[in-house]
Amino acid sequence: MALLALAVPLLAVPLLAVPLLAVPLQAVAAPKAPNNADHGESLQVLHWWQSASERRAVDLLAERLGQQNVQWRDAMVPGGSGIGAGIVLRSRVLAKDAPEVAQLNGIVIRDWARLGLLADLDQVAARGDWDRQLLPGVAALIRPGPHVVAAPLGIHRINILFHNRALFARHGLAAPLTWPEFERAAEVLARAGVTPLAQSSEPWQVATLFETLVLAEGGAVYFRQLFQQREPAAFTDPRLGRALARLRGLKKWMGAPIRELTWAEEARKLADGSAGMLVMGDWAKGELNAMGLNSERDFGCGAVPGTAAFHLYNIDMLSMLAERPAQRAAQETLAAMVMQPALQRDYSRVKGSVPVLRAPDLGAMDACARASWTLFATSAAGQAPSMVHRMATDETARDALVAELHRFFLNERVSVADTQRRLGVIGRRPQDR
Repeated sequence: MALLALAVPLLAVPLLAVPLLAVPLQAVAAPKAPNNADHGESLQVLHWWQSASERRAVDLLAERLGQQNVQWRDAMVPGGSGIGAGIVLRSRVLAKDAPEVAQLNGIVIRDWARLGLLADLDQVAARGDWDRQLLPGVAALIRPGPHVVAAPLGIHRINILFHNRALFARHGLAAPLTWPEFERAAEVLARAGVTPLAQSSEPWQVATLFETLVLAEGGAVYFRQLFQQREPAAFTDPRLGRALARLRGLKKWMGAPIRELTWAEEARKLADGSAGMLVMGDWAKGELNAMGLNSERDFGCGAVPGTAAFHLYNIDMLSMLAERPAQRAAQETLAAMVMQPALQRDYSRVKGSVPVLRAPDLGAMDACARASWTLFATSAAGQAPSMVHRMATDETARDALVAELHRFFLNERVSVADTQRRLGVIGRRPQDR
C-alpha cells in the first residue's frame, strides 16, 4: 500500500524536473565512499550535497562514521535544491532498492513517515535525551507523528544579504539595512562597472530570493499564513503583489543576461568582486569559507532589508529507510553520531549552518552564526519555514509555486496581477476547492 501511494507523487513530478532523472540515476549506480572505514557495516547515503563546502561536510560525516566502524557509501545526486534526489529516491523505493539513509528535509519526512517508509529513531532519541538537547522547533519537526523519524544536522538561515567588504570599502558604502540604502549601494556599484546583485535564473534560486522579499514585505506571521497555512486571503493580499514587483525591480541590478548558474558560482562572483552583493542562505558562507575567505575580513552577512527580526530557515536532516532492517544498528549509530555536540559544532562550521542544540558552543561560532542561532533559539514568533526548501508546504504545491515564480521572473510580459492570481490557484488548499 505504501509503495502504491508513493507512486502517485512520483508520476506527478513537474515536467521541468524530469530531465534531471537520467543523470542522477547514473550517479547513484556506482557511489563512491570518501574517507570510509575498511571493514565493518556500511550505509549508503543518498543526498544532494555537491559544492566544495558541502563535500567537505560529507567528508567530515564519513570520517566520523568510519571512526565508529561504519562505512559511508556515498550516493550524491546532482541538483542544488534536491529535486533530482527526490525523484531518484522515489524510483529506488518503488524498485525495492532503497538506500539505507536519505537526506529528507522539512515536512517531506511527514509524508514518508505516514507511508511507513522511515525507521523510527525513538530509542536513539531516548538514549541521547534529544527532547532536552534539541531546540523545540527542531524537536517538533523530526517527530511529525508518534515517532522520531529524522536526525537533524544543522539550521540554515536563508534571508542573508552578503556583501563584498573590499568593494564596499573602496566605494565608501555601508551594508544596506533598508531598501533605499540597497538601491543607493547598487547604483554606486553599477556606475563602477560591478554587478550589484549576483543572481542565477535557476528556478529554486529565483524562488529563494522571492520568499525573502515576501518576508520583508509581510513579516513572519504573514509568511506562515501564505506558505504554511496557505490561507486564501494571503494570496490576494497586496503584500504579495509588492513582493512580486520588487522581485522584478531587482532584475536591473543583476547584470545581463541573467544566466542559470549554480549557487556556488554565484558565491564565487561575490568572492572575486565581479558582484557586490548576494542574497542566499548561509550555506554560501560555508562556500566562501572554503574559498579561503572569512566574514570578519572579506565578506559581510547581514539580514536582507526588512528581515532583521526574522529567521527564514531550512534544516539539514537525515532519515533512515525502514526497508533495510539488517542495517538497523548502523543506522542508529549514524543517528546518534549526528547529535554529538562536537559533530554539530564541526559540521556547522564547514557547512555554514548552526547547531540544532539548545546549548551549543557559541565561542566556536563567528558573528554571523551567533546571530543566526540566537535569533532562532529566542524568537519562535520570528521563525519562517522556507517554502522553497520544503519546510512549509507539500512537495506538489512547492514545485508548482516555484515554477510559476520562475515563469514570472523570465517573462516580462507576465503581469504581477496575473501571477498573484495564478499563485492563489496553485496554493489553494483541498478544503477551499
